[in-house]
Amino acid sequence: MPTSHNLPSMAQRLTDEISAISRRYPGPGGAIAVVHEGQIIARQCWGYASLERRIPFTPSSLFRICSITKQFTCATMLERYKDPEVLAPFVKKRLPHLLSDPPTIAHLAHNQSGLRDYWAVAMLHGAAIEGAFSTVDSQRVIAGTRSLQFLPGTSYSYVNQNFRLISEAMEDESGLSFAELLQRHVFEKTGMKRAILAADTSTMPDGTTGYEGTEDGGYWPARNNIYWTGDAGMGASLDDMIAWEQFIDAQRDDPNGLYNRLSTPTYFENGHKAPYGYGLQRGTMQGYDVTFHGGALRGWRSNRLHCAKLRLSIVVLFNHMSPAHLAVSSLFQTFLGSKAQQSAAHKTPPANTNITPKRHALEGLWLDDETGLSARISSTETGKLQLRYLMVPETLTITAPQQAEIGDVTLRHLQEGDESAHILMSRPAEDRHALLKPHPQTGQMDQFELVGQYYCSELDESTFTITENGGLLYGGFSGMLGTGRIERLTPLGPDLWTFPCPRALDHTAPGDWTLLFERRHGRIHTLRIGCWLARNLIYQRLPQDPQ
Repeated sequence: MPTSHNLPSMAQRLTDEISAISRRYPGPGGAIAVVHEGQIIARQCWGYASLERRIPFTPSSLFRICSITKQFTCATMLERYKDPEVLAPFVKKRLPHLLSDPPTIAHLAHNQSGLRDYWAVAMLHGAAIEGAFSTVDSQRVIAGTRSLQFLPGTSYSYVNQNFRLISEAMEDESGLSFAELLQRHVFEKTGMKRAILAADTSTMPDGTTGYEGTEDGGYWPARNNIYWTGDAGMGASLDDMIAWEQFIDAQRDDPNGLYNRLSTPTYFENGHKAPYGYGLQRGTMQGYDVTFHGGALRGWRSNRLHCAKLRLSIVVLFNHMSPAHLAVSSLFQTFLGSKAQQSAAHKTPPANTNITPKRHALEGLWLDDETGLSARISSTETGKLQLRYLMVPETLTITAPQQAEIGDVTLRHLQEGDESAHILMSRPAEDRHALLKPHPQTGQMDQFELVGQYYCSELDESTFTITENGGLLYGGFSGMLGTGRIERLTPLGPDLWTFPCPRALDHTAPGDWTLLFERRHGRIHTLRIGCWLARNLIYQRLPQDPQ
């Protein structure tokens, strides 16, 4: 661990690394700060906050920190309420049709609510991919919730409206706006002088702009039409974030200090330790326990990390779509003087080089009955497999003839040589152990039998329409938010298809929808639709008009 006598050389290493980051991740502008033992040991901005208006990026430029807002929402809650569960009745009022007991406030704050994420469900209601998504729209989607995708407290799923519900419940209870609550309970106490609630994502008050594009193709202003609150609505400058990190360090020895309460360990109902709590992710990097969170919207990427043992905080802000979390990781390694290219949080076990390059037992098409999601596993390179199951593909390292791993995620084929054997997929961070059953990739399939309309009573007006055009199948959702764009269906196997879900309200789209057609007496009866953030929604086939 660095000590005070080598701070000058460490500061120089950090300055050199920040310069390298600005070249490694080119874009209109950026800002980085490293705070150690309450002191700024590196702070640098480069480029422009607005190319059109020629506004330089400075430490006081407002930046859209997006999902980093979640920890500030929880900080406001913990500062204002001795027992946050007093907000539970206000959350219940916003879920008037929920047929089970609502999640607790702690379930919301720890992403253990079981709710389906509203930016995925909005697609099922016919929302335009890049259309406006207002407060009224969000309230309608949330209020329509009838069921949960798992029992609260039993698993983890990242759900934005968990924190929107918390912020709106605080507004209902207090009679104050969330902007006022943030100012009173967090900004004033921490010295965040320019931080604001910038709920309308279309503009920033000081003209700072987020950009899409590449160095080769050029950059253009990103267009956003979403209204956020406690889930991702804050704007803050680099100096504001520095003030937050210095406030954390000043309270480090106080067990009742705000950040110590935010970062206290959290657990699932069965006592297993959870990876998320109070708007903060928890993990390890280079062997050190850290808390961290990223933020993302079209045109914006940010990340912050805090290591209590080292008294170290790192903040990275980009007004373009480069991986801020990788920049944080490289700065952490630089601080430690490490030459490693991977942090301990992302280490994968070494590949077993004795495995022959034949088809691996895990390869193929699988189905998770619990979630209704498909799992596609294919070989990518020697010793590696790609798993398409969550929002983005995961690359696993083959560690045995029947096993592959990435981080703490493990896939294990249960019976060697048995083609019908299941895969056990362990995902400890979600407290899930799922059985994946094999699904045929070939077989008799009359695709035109799928043409028709399907209706989801869970979502009231939501209808999925499948059409045929030129021998190909297309589908589209329609509902209370409009008539969505039609997209092409892709077959995986008999009665199992995928359908793109390109809407990305913040980071990335929530992955393809899995479409599982279920039969009764040999005829298609229902359609089970789900993506990782919104699973197990049942659509009934509507009677077809006689030809």
